[in-house]
Amino acid sequence: MIKYLFLILFLPFSLLAALTFNTNYTRNINILRAFNIPPSFLYDRQLKSMEQMEKKRYKSKHFFQAMNDAYIFIPRIKEILSQYNIPPEFLYLAMAESNFSTDANSDKRAVGMWQFMPRTAKLFHLKVNRYVDERRDLIASTKAAARYLLDLHKRFGKWYLAAIAYNCGGGCLSNAIRRAGTDKLAVLLNPRKHLLPLESRLYIRKILALAIVGSDEHHLLHHEYDFLLDRGNAYSLATVHVGPGASLVRISRVVGIPLSELRKLNRNLKYNFTPPYVRSYHIYIPYIKLATFKKKYHPARYRHIYEIHLVRNGDTLYKLQKRYGVSYKVIKAFNNLHSNILSLGQRLIIPIAVRRNYFPVKPRYDIVKAGDTLGLIAQRNHISLSLLKRENHLTGNIIRVGQKLVVTKNYNFTHILRHHLEIKQHKQVHRYDIVKAGDTLGLIAQRNHISVSLLKRENHLTGNIIRVGQKLAIR
Repeated sequence: MIKYLFLILFLPFSLLAALTFNTNYTRNINILRAFNIPPSFLYDRQLKSMEQMEKKRYKSKHFFQAMNDAYIFIPRIKEILSQYNIPPEFLYLAMAESNFSTDANSDKRAVGMWQFMPRTAKLFHLKVNRYVDERRDLIASTKAAARYLLDLHKRFGKWYLAAIAYNCGGGCLSNAIRRAGTDKLAVLLNPRKHLLPLESRLYIRKILALAIVGSDEHHLLHHEYDFLLDRGNAYSLATVHVGPGASLVRISRVVGIPLSELRKLNRNLKYNFTPPYVRSYHIYIPYIKLATFKKKYHPARYRHIYEIHLVRNGDTLYKLQKRYGVSYKVIKAFNNLHSNILSLGQRLIIPIAVRRNYFPVKPRYDIVKAGDTLGLIAQRNHISLSLLKRENHLTGNIIRVGQKLVVTKNYNFTHILRHHLEIKQHKQVHRYDIVKAGDTLGLIAQRNHISVSLLKRENHLTGNIIRVGQKLAIR
């Protein structure tokens, strides 16, 4: 009787375990096939070891953290890969390269989520200048990586070869294939033959291990990260266009997301404003905020052109004031300078008003008196001679007594500085979410389109325990 009872109780668990094994095995075989790798490679000793290593990283939350931080833009990356007919498993190439971090740098000068070298970035038309570095651009860099992978696939004919060449370069892989006399993976990865660098031999295994672990439903479901299974293909990231010199701080305030989150989506911008000399520039925001942006965001009543000045020998704040027609106090405020001393090679942000009629105040005037010169008028109003002439459309130095000249000291300095202080002192307003039955931190973060780490930080949580009815701050 006990024997039969044991069978009745044990049989469902055995069937469930067998079903889970078969499901995972089939999924893992499909991952290998996506890379044109034979199923037998699933038993590669190093691959199994790396898979176990990644599963251990589950316990330290490292793997989950990388996936969670990238949650908002993973669907967009998968969509771009699909548009270029690249297997979705190549998502894990980006994870192997950078842990999905657009901030990533290597000692070989590779930058961004897809780790583009300067030469390759130029080849695929990614802009790198004093205002932007598109190697850190979520969308532009992903499209460039997709085109690069397509070129490599066209050259070598198999996806696992494209992945290896992405790491070591097409020339290195071509030499390895020539020396091996074959492009079979087992031969190329043979440690005794030394056909490929060690890093490249481990690289393809790391991508496969990450893909296997990332698609393992059993682990995701048992670590409160089941919401990662529901990433889907929906647009979770929206692209909007703003004018030149648009402030990210102002956009974050209007849209209602923390500046740190907006910066994370727009690491391609080297400063907290868009490039000044373009008609428009794209900004990425969470898709859920798109309607708010369209409703509330309008170009500022006045705008600024921002120059980046590289300090050279002989430069002083006074000389920069004369050169750009901007008060030295404004330059100090924008650059958080505590003294008037500049350093060679120092980069300074110079805000410049583009057109006077963008300012929301009336201009000040100075009436020309007997004995006045343009130099004297500029001096007593604390502006540069060039700015005085430009504001009054003067091509020469001739003025007449009683003439009314526009001077810009007060409204130029006051309103630019006020705008800057708003940027520095602005505090985000919190929204709140009330914990409901069945809620986890992962679910709450998902429905509010923020990361779990930010949710925990905002609420000073050290663990994952929450209670029904608890009020959680959402920035």
